[in-house]
Amino acid sequence: MESTLQEISAEYQKLQTDLTILVDKRTRLEAQLSENEMVKKEFANLTANNTIYKFIGPVLVPQDQAEAKSNVETRLEFIRGEIKRVESQIKETEQQTEKKRAELVVIQTNIRQSQLKNPPA
Repeated sequence: MESTLQEISAEYQKLQTDLTILVDKRTRLEAQLSENEMVKKEFANLTANNTIYKFIGPVLVPQDQAEAKSNVETRLEFIRGEIKRVESQIKETEQQTEKKRAELVVIQTNIRQSQLKNPPA
């Protein structure tokens, strides 16, 4: 029973670590989403005479406005999709974590009860 407790405890800790990583990932994605939404808003204020530049390595290169706007839209769609995927993973991991926690409670309760019935000599 002790080894089962250790196994489930290890699985629970791994799930908690995975959950932390996923929440971190979602936070980074939300920051990227916010940045790209700001860029999209800035693009809305541009006129046809404005030039957009893109960093390519250490160099700023002029970029077509329509292409730049399209790239930002594509990025926004991708980031939103990733956020949905990560949120789904978070929900699933939370459910698995809760199941493991419940298993741990049952095993710990069983161990305590068996210790009360059979106290060490």
